[in-house]
Amino acid sequence: MKKNTKVNAAILIIGNEILSGRTQDTNTSTLAIWLNSLGVKVDEVRVIPDIENTIIDTLKILKSKYNYVFTTGGIGPTHDDITAESVSKAFGLDYEIHKEAFKILETYYKSGEFNEGRQKMTWMPSNANLILNPTSGAPGFNVENVFCLPGVPSILKSMLGGLKNKIIGGEPIKSLTISLRTVESEIANSLTKVQNDNSDVEIGSYPFFHAGKLGVSIVIRSEDQSKIDNCNTQILKFVNENKINIVER
Repeated sequence: MKKNTKVNAAILIIGNEILSGRTQDTNTSTLAIWLNSLGVKVDEVRVIPDIENTIIDTLKILKSKYNYVFTTGGIGPTHDDITAESVSKAFGLDYEIHKEAFKILETYYKSGEFNEGRQKMTWMPSNANLILNPTSGAPGFNVENVFCLPGVPSILKSMLGGLKNKIIGGEPIKSLTISLRTVESEIANSLTKVQNDNSDVEIGSYPFFHAGKLGVSIVIRSEDQSKIDNCNTQILKFVNENKINIVER
């Protein structure tokens, strides 16, 4: 994959606990920020339950549509951890004990602690590549362009460093934020004009409430710093003309 090509990804959050609201998803933000820094743009995020057919069907769609797919959740030791088996079926691969993963966990746990539940974490699609886990031993894995990570945020975060060399991105996506003391309706027309004049730059506006006052953050995103600078100049022009205050955040 050449540099400067557009490289994209999807994130697939798997778990009933996310859909029920019992657990808050922070993995999307962690993965998206990390992928952006590597020049991979996250184009889609889905949250689905621990249902085998749903996982299989969704994976088949996403893996053919995007350069990379990252799944989180469902690779632990309990009965509802069915991601590894579902990935095997999505790729038409055997679901079997990964010998290297077995050795890692056999060494990690004390004698007598490597029980049947923990051994379940060594079952993966045949010939899967391991993603090493420096925090709790149990590795993740990848098959072709699908990377399967645990749902526990701190563990997921600790595993990303080992993946960096496996992801080939385009140019890193840069961003600039301008925070204003205004409301979206006051700048909507001016901002729309800037966006229309710079269609290859992503411009978003996000209201915030800070120190008891409303404001709007404008975020400009592009792989090209000169295009960000150009948009910044155009935005500051209408900001100054309308005497809108810029807020340091």
